Amino acid sequence: MPKELLGHKVFSLLEVCKSIEKTISNRYGTAFWVKAEINKLNHYPHSGHAYPELVEKRESTVLAEMRSVIWSSKFDEIDQQFKKVLGEGLKDGIEVLLLARVDYNAKYGLSLHILDIDPSFTLGELQKEKEESIRKLKEEGLFDANKSLDFPLLPQHIAIISVETSKGYSDFLKVIDQNSFGYKFFHMLFPALLQGEKAGPSIIKQLERIRSVLKHFDVVCIIRGGGGDVGLSTFNDYQLSKAVASFPLPVLSGIGHSTNETVTEMVSFTSAITPTELADYLLQRFHNYSVPVEDARKLLLSKVPHILAEENFRFEDKLGRFQHQIKNRLQNENGLLRNLMSDFRYYVSQSLASDKASLKEAPFKITSSVKDRLNRNRETLLELHSGIDKNGRSLLSSKSEGLDHLEKLIKMADPKNTMKLGYSIIRNKKGELIHSTKQLNIGEEIENIFVDGSLISKVESKKHDKKD
Repeated sequence: MPKELLGHKVFSLLEVCKSIEKTISNRYGTAFWVKAEINKLNHYPHSGHAYPELVEKRESTVLAEMRSVIWSSKFDEIDQQFKKVLGEGLKDGIEVLLLARVDYNAKYGLSLHILDIDPSFTLGELQKEKEESIRKLKEEGLFDANKSLDFPLLPQHIAIISVETSKGYSDFLKVIDQNSFGYKFFHMLFPALLQGEKAGPSIIKQLERIRSVLKHFDVVCIIRGGGGDVGLSTFNDYQLSKAVASFPLPVLSGIGHSTNETVTEMVSFTSAITPTELADYLLQRFHNYSVPVEDARKLLLSKVPHILAEENFRFEDKLGRFQHQIKNRLQNENGLLRNLMSDFRYYVSQSLASDKASLKEAPFKITSSVKDRLNRNRETLLELHSGIDKNGRSLLSSKSEGLDHLEKLIKMADPKNTMKLGYSIIRNKKGELIHSTKQLNIGEEIENIFVDGSLISKVESKKHDKKD
């Protein structure tokens, strides 16, 4: 009962609390359904009780907040229902529809006593979020953007977004690092949260880090070691899905579940049910390349010896024929050279035996005739020269040098050149060439022939060389 104190009616704190409790009990005498987000579950395994922090948000702004309680007897029941419907139990960051009544306790204050939670509502909320993300991405033309990228021939450099302690991550590394084919990969971990309300921003942040070192990687793998629909709801987030869809490298997802594909998986270049399957996908890309190459290598090893043997036989056969043709050709050219020398001697002897006029014309006839013959044979040799090997060319070069030498001899033997040096040709009255003083007598007339004319002289005296 209130007491009088200094002229005022005064209530004790307990009386106030009891009044509030009675009022609330009368006003909220029955349970009702409430939609809220579990900001933090606060489950205590040792007692089995949970004290969820319930919030209502508009974007990131908290509009309302209240404490709640789920006693252990109800918590186990509700948790099992969630696992049955959603694949995992109650957790932080999920939207729920809960049946509760308002409780007020003088010691602990106001709270909601949760009697039940409908897992199908949570599932429906997740589905609505998923459908909304898909709609936005398709309207923006991003839904298939990552799938349209060119995939590297050999995806050897991998950026991995995962949790270092995740079993899925360790399974992935085991497959690619210990593969029996000996394929080598470079990989680097970009650690991120993979569940809860902070997971999306965490993954997006790591994608931006990878973007800054883009040239060092071929693909990005997002790896998670399994979970139910609630835990996977992060991967239906619009902002995360957009970051994956618009990323400039192929993004491969392996987030560990077999049903209800998330939006992030839908917009990835490819997705796998498990991290292990994703690792096998990468190995298969190498296998698709290496098997044809290995088959081609084996084919070459089996075919090349036969091809080389066959080509070597053909080469030896052609070489033998070529050498035979060279031998015959050289023999023919030697015969031509001998004939040429014979012609040369004939022309020289004829010119020396001719009269003065003929003698003057002979050098030009000899030189012209010989030069024509030499030129014809040289052209023949040059034609042959273009089609022979090193040894043949060397031999023909030698023959060509011989022809050049012969031509020089011919020019030197030209009587005109000799007479230009101060020599003359001497004949007696009978026109016979005089080679010795013994052919002449004292008082005999002789004709001296020079390069530019001749003169008649008489032998006054004779002088013999002492050797004669």
